Amino acid sequence: MDILIRIKRVLEAALSRSDQPDGPPLLAEAVRHAVFPGGARVRPRLCLSVALACGADARAAAIAEVAGAAIELLHCASLVHDDLPCFDNAPTRRGLPSVHRAFGEPLAVLAGDALIVLAFETLALGIKRPALLAPLTALVARAAGSPHGLVAGQAWECESQVVLETYQRAKTASLFACATQAGAIAAGADPAQWRALGDCLGEAYQVADDINDSVGDAAMLGKPCGQDLALGRPSAVLRHGLDGAHDHLDRLVAASVASIPDCPGASLLTALIRRELRRLLLPAVAASQAA
Repeated sequence: MDILIRIKRVLEAALSRSDQPDGPPLLAEAVRHAVFPGGARVRPRLCLSVALACGADARAAAIAEVAGAAIELLHCASLVHDDLPCFDNAPTRRGLPSVHRAFGEPLAVLAGDALIVLAFETLALGIKRPALLAPLTALVARAAGSPHGLVAGQAWECESQVVLETYQRAKTASLFACATQAGAIAAGADPAQWRALGDCLGEAYQVADDINDSVGDAAMLGKPCGQDLALGRPSAVLRHGLDGAHDHLDRLVAASVASIPDCPGASLLTALIRRELRRLLLPAVAASQAA
């Protein structure tokens, strides 16, 4: 079965638990709006791909699917909160109205909160091996919280002094590192060996996002551009300049591939990651860089 179909199946099952006839219908709609239609589902795909590369059997792959879905729910929650008027005040996300524009700010706050809770419920109900539940829950919690997870990444935007690398590791790389390590745990591999891949990939995605935000097009991105400069956000482009940011992205791409540990599916995982990294920059941005 295609990886995206497998991930969608687990996400649909999770949302069905929160979408009950006796619950608030608008909240259920807002939660679904935040999750579907999704983006590239990079984090859960990465989680499952690492597990399969480590030689996961069907039972282990199912655990990786659940962990990946929980990570994706946290990612969706972070986007809902990031778009709020108190942060980016973004009118669109993935080419659609952002949750607060579609349902109002109070329901957007609650939808983000509900998605965070749903992520941990998904782990609790979906991980059928008790020995793995605690380490996976702790891993996901660290990636979501503070001092080095999503909450910390958002909080760094409120500080007057920010170290760019610290900000990027918390806001973006934390879930990527969580995904690679969760995939390893599911397959019975050493998660510590997979941390570097997640860190490198997460930083690469953030640098590419900074470049796209700087010179991209809102219609192609599906969200507003120029937010980093307008809101004074830390950015690789502001730090290194556009050319320097592209050079930094190239280094991160090479470091990502080099950091893949020796495993049965290393060659297939390398090809997958190279393919994913090639599509990071919007076509128009990549073309302008090559010109």
